[in-house]
Amino acid sequence: MKKGRFTKTEQEFIRNNHREMSNLEIATHLDRDPISIQSYIKEKIGNNTLDDREIEALHDLQSRPFWKDLEKQFSEEELQSLLYHWSRIITQFRDDVLPTEELQIIDAIKLEILMNRALIGQQTNMRSIGEYEELVTVEKSKSLEVQDKDYIYNLERQIAVCRAAQDSLTREYKDLQTKKASMLKDLKATREQRIKRLEDSKQTFIGWVRNLMSNPETRQQMGTDMEKMRLAMEAEKKRLSEYHKYEDGNIDQPFLTPDTVKDDN
Repeated sequence: MKKGRFTKTEQEFIRNNHREMSNLEIATHLDRDPISIQSYIKEKIGNNTLDDREIEALHDLQSRPFWKDLEKQFSEEELQSLLYHWSRIITQFRDDVLPTEELQIIDAIKLEILMNRALIGQQTNMRSIGEYEELVTVEKSKSLEVQDKDYIYNLERQIAVCRAAQDSLTREYKDLQTKKASMLKDLKATREQRIKRLEDSKQTFIGWVRNLMSNPETRQQMGTDMEKMRLAMEAEKKRLSEYHKYEDGNIDQPFLTPDTVKDDN
């Protein structure tokens, strides 16, 4: 993964694609750290990344009663990430979001934040393991007479503890990833499901037309039903256009359309 400042080409790519692509997608394309992509967008592009709908979504979330609970549960940096994902998802779904779906979206974002915590914990553990192993190597490089056996033992025990924590964090990350994938599936937020929904709608219409063209009995039944509706409409129009005796005793014809007016002469 590349480090250092973004090149002009990379900066131009981020500016041109930050609306259509996620931070992870941009980072993968540029072989960069997603956090550095997010920081660049936040610092260099700022509010220009938000359209009116996203800004409205941000204010809407912060006005909810459960926002105070979220402030207690997450750090300031995590809250910014939560707001970012909330605005993007709500904008993606536009106005087609039910109250139960809003709660699902919040839970999905919480899982994303917890996944990030697990990854950060893994990285911290890896650094600790590397530091402990280096200390062990230095101590073992000494002659046997001056080596501190207890010190080496304690370091190796710390390494074992870190490795156990690493395995635990890996399992936690995988479990969270599975839960998040299931939740996004329920929300129909994955690209595969959105495409499938469009394809299914096309297949349903095409299938209906194909069935209509290939099934004479269906066509006959639909034609019969349509003719019955036409005859019923004509009969009702005729009834409503007949002379009517009103409350004041006058008898006259109701005016429906020019075609139903009778010639009294």
